[in-house]
Amino acid sequence: MTAHTTPAGAAADRRAARRRLIRELLLVAGLFTVYKAGRTLSTGRSEEAFRNAARIWDAERALHLPGEGGVQRLLLHGEALVHTANTYYAAVHFPATALFLIWLYLRRPGHYLWARRVLAVLTAAALALHLAFPLAPPRMLGGAHLIDTGQVYGPSVYGAAPATDTLANQFAAMPSLHFGWALMVALGMIAATSGPWRALWLLHPALTLFVVVGTANHYWLDALVAALLLAAALLLIPRPSAAGAPVRGLPGPRRGADAPAVPVGAER
Repeated sequence: MTAHTTPAGAAADRRAARRRLIRELLLVAGLFTVYKAGRTLSTGRSEEAFRNAARIWDAERALHLPGEGGVQRLLLHGEALVHTANTYYAAVHFPATALFLIWLYLRRPGHYLWARRVLAVLTAAALALHLAFPLAPPRMLGGAHLIDTGQVYGPSVYGAAPATDTLANQFAAMPSLHFGWALMVALGMIAATSGPWRALWLLHPALTLFVVVGTANHYWLDALVAALLLAAALLLIPRPSAAGAPVRGLPGPRRGADAPAVPVGAER
């Protein structure tokens, strides 16, 4: 017996889909707003931030990590290259993460919920660390002898004076959410897709790491701590068992070459 959807039922489904989408948009926007507001709580702790910067710099040298200056010198071989790196730092971080979540919402609802929860846990942990451990980035540390490439070559997402920058907390270097989010985007896409080339998604966090270090916005340890926090979040949030499985309260995946059919109820 074939089931038919009535016009009234189809309209109700569309309204429900719109409500779900609006709910998700408000939730993600709300989480981002809380994070941005919370970061500003540590903006006035400049002395502590510079003391912590000196400690991080000394710790990296004690661990024999490569100097951030070596990466920056590679960028400074050409003005176009360093300008591209600054643009990548300023323009890719949020749009790439947003597109990642939108694609998952439309094509892999189960993976969308998983990724959203992991990113929320990672970001909350990062905010807690930002408040507990204010840290001046290496571009501000005189002993590092690094250039603020954003201010010199542009574009820059930060004001020239941290104390008067009302749009960003420049003393929230650790952990690097640029790297943490990029790594989650790559791992999420690898988990939600198939094929021999999906490992290429790891180029995004690799390039992000090169950029955040080379532009002197982050230390190596900022990225390492972000990776450790992400690992903890991945352990806490169980990964979906089947790509594209329908999830209660979210739209089912579109059928296509990259959206295999999965029986309802296969994912719990």
